[in-house]
Amino acid sequence: SMASPALLMRVVASAYSVAEKAATIVRNVMAAGDLGIVEKTGANDLQTKADRLVQMSICASLARKFPKVTIIGEEELSSDEVTEELIEDGHCEEILKKTCPAQYTGIKEEELVIWVDPLDGTKEYTEGLLDHVTVLIGIAYGGKAIAGVINQPYYNYEAGADAVLGRTIWGVLGIGAFGFQLTEAPAGKHIIVTTRSHSSTLVNDCISALNPDSVIRVGGAGNKIIQLIEGKASAYVFASPGCKKWDTCAPEAILHAVGGKITDIHGNAFQYNKEVKHMNSAGVLATLRNYDYYASRIPNTVKQSLVP
Repeated sequence: SMASPALLMRVVASAYSVAEKAATIVRNVMAAGDLGIVEKTGANDLQTKADRLVQMSICASLARKFPKVTIIGEEELSSDEVTEELIEDGHCEEILKKTCPAQYTGIKEEELVIWVDPLDGTKEYTEGLLDHVTVLIGIAYGGKAIAGVINQPYYNYEAGADAVLGRTIWGVLGIGAFGFQLTEAPAGKHIIVTTRSHSSTLVNDCISALNPDSVIRVGGAGNKIIQLIEGKASAYVFASPGCKKWDTCAPEAILHAVGGKITDIHGNAFQYNKEVKHMNSAGVLATLRNYDYYASRIPNTVKQSLVP
């Protein structure tokens, strides 16, 4: 008989189904009309009923199957009794059929850290910019993002009543990334994607210094990485603190799985071990291709302002 799939592939296969369940919760909360909005640190830092229910669903579902894995979610929630209808027990068969890369076959549960952003782009969600919204489940080993799942609950939502709503993108280093059409940005064009609601002088000065042909301002780190892998933008630049590990873990794994690169503004790799601080305080620089072109043009004044 066949050996059972490696732990990593089982975790990713489960995370895929868990993310699809999360998307259903996100859509149901919106459809019911009461978002239950709470301000966390201010008007640009919001939490909704969807953030809370989705995080409970993801964390409880994965913890039940993989009890020794460390799971770190964005929201601080009391460990109230999670209701059974929030639990997702399924997995994606397609993922289990893929061969686990040799360097990851011996991983034990207690060596994995899962970083969860239940609703990336909450502010956009509350404003009805639904295509900005993603659910992020990133999987780290040895401090490095090695696999990730990004669900877009409202992918296709403007394509008419018959359109299939939502999609799930997943990737594993050494296997690749799936669920989208990999496309490179137009050659010779410098299209920068950056923050929509967290702008500052520093953010804008950094972008100006890169002399872009155009600038796209959208919500959500997951959404920005999707802009890169679908060829709509050539670089994601955010010269500010504010981004957290749960924002970057899943997108990083997917971007790296297709040969892209993400770092802080200084070029440092992000660390994802469970003891690490949650804030990416030195900003974000990411590209699918031509990373060095953008990295070499980040002004020193910007670098000096952002301490890792």
